[in-house]
Amino acid sequence: MAQTFAETEMVDMAQIEPSIALGALDGRYRGVIAPLTNYFSEAGLNRARVFVEVEWLIYLLDNNVLPGAPSLSDAERKYLRDLVKDFDADAIAELAETEAVTRHDVKAVEYYLKNRLDAAVNKLDETVLPQLHEVVHIFCTSEDINNLSYALVIQAGIENIWLPSARELRADLLKRAEENADVPMLSRTHGQPATPSTIGKELAVFAFRLGRQIDRIEKTTYLGKINGATGTLGAHVVAVPDADWLAISKGFVEHLGLTWNPVTTQIESHDWQAELYSDIARFNRIAHNFATDAWTYISLDYFHQNLAAQGSTGSSTMPHKVNPIRFENAEANLEISCALLDTLAETLVTSRLQRDLTDSTTQRNIGTAVGHSLLALDNLKRGLAGIDINAEKMAADLDQNWEVLGEAVQQAMRAASIAGATGMEDPYERLKDLTRGHRVTGDEMRAFIKDLNMPADVEARLLSLTPATYVGLAAKIIDFAK
Repeated sequence: MAQTFAETEMVDMAQIEPSIALGALDGRYRGVIAPLTNYFSEAGLNRARVFVEVEWLIYLLDNNVLPGAPSLSDAERKYLRDLVKDFDADAIAELAETEAVTRHDVKAVEYYLKNRLDAAVNKLDETVLPQLHEVVHIFCTSEDINNLSYALVIQAGIENIWLPSARELRADLLKRAEENADVPMLSRTHGQPATPSTIGKELAVFAFRLGRQIDRIEKTTYLGKINGATGTLGAHVVAVPDADWLAISKGFVEHLGLTWNPVTTQIESHDWQAELYSDIARFNRIAHNFATDAWTYISLDYFHQNLAAQGSTGSSTMPHKVNPIRFENAEANLEISCALLDTLAETLVTSRLQRDLTDSTTQRNIGTAVGHSLLALDNLKRGLAGIDINAEKMAADLDQNWEVLGEAVQQAMRAASIAGATGMEDPYERLKDLTRGHRVTGDEMRAFIKDLNMPADVEARLLSLTPATYVGLAAKIIDFAK
């Protein structure tokens, strides 16, 4: 009896060092998405937590919120902020060891900082930092730190990594649109030959659509809160009753570069996250539409794949092929990204009563969702760079489809009739009889036009028209996509 793969004794890959990535983003596609680890990895999140804790400590002391607390020197502030600047592999390892004991990620960050306060005596000649253990994490529930940390890493990841890539794709599309503004193309509505356009205008449509979504994403409001266990600032008021805690809460959130949310439960409600993910998903779906259209244009040979630019094997057995893999990979990654973004947007807006923990594990997938989108953007940019516009093929298709001028002739007949010309009755029906279900040659279309006895100027205009020149104001419309 044959032995199955599952029954075969093999090396346990789970024990191999360095660790083997389970997912494609951290394995096969690591090179593309690696910059996102600065923000969306567990280590990136922990660095942001250290940042928030450090800034909270400094903010409280610099604003004299805590009676009897000492002031910080410039050297001490620098020491504290350098903990974020110099957050490295050793810091990551120490935090992991601490969390293995605490079984609580934010508590591990608190202990990490307290250890750093004690270590300051070895770095600074004079310091009050070892006396500040009780200032670390004071008045904070874990979600005070987490919501601010997530807001900061999401903001940084989107603004520093994802948005530049999205803008590059849009710019590439717009450049191609402008370069090919006057290149005529047979349109296909419902997959059938239709009123011609230019390939430049069709690319501009996507540049315009993506630009609107980029604009929405650029205007995202990143909210944050720091108001205690149930959003009431209750412990704050009891412990330090003379402080203006609403002003302090607002001031600190804005100090971080975020927008203050004053009305929350234990958690910041994540509504802004849901809005952002919906906008990115909409961008993804428009990009997906471009990918499928590009694939179709390649199959029609309107887009001719540049073999040198592609630099890949098209088929393992058919050497003549160059497959449109960039656009196909983009499709798949956009679909995965949208599925995750939709789930995030749907689930993060709900939390039972004042708090449940469903958002904790859900938010750990933000980087995966953004990563698949980023990977798709990379594929689309590379795919677009690897094609040449095949104007000759498009011209040949136009010359084979003179029937598309039927619309222009019909509308000219209607306008002439309104202007008083006779013999223009039933224009739609007459053009339908001429064109529906069979090809019409240029000679046949011109003969039909001459038999209409139209006003001389209208007849001359129609006789000069060809499928390649029947593109209206396509070239001018591109200007609105800029």
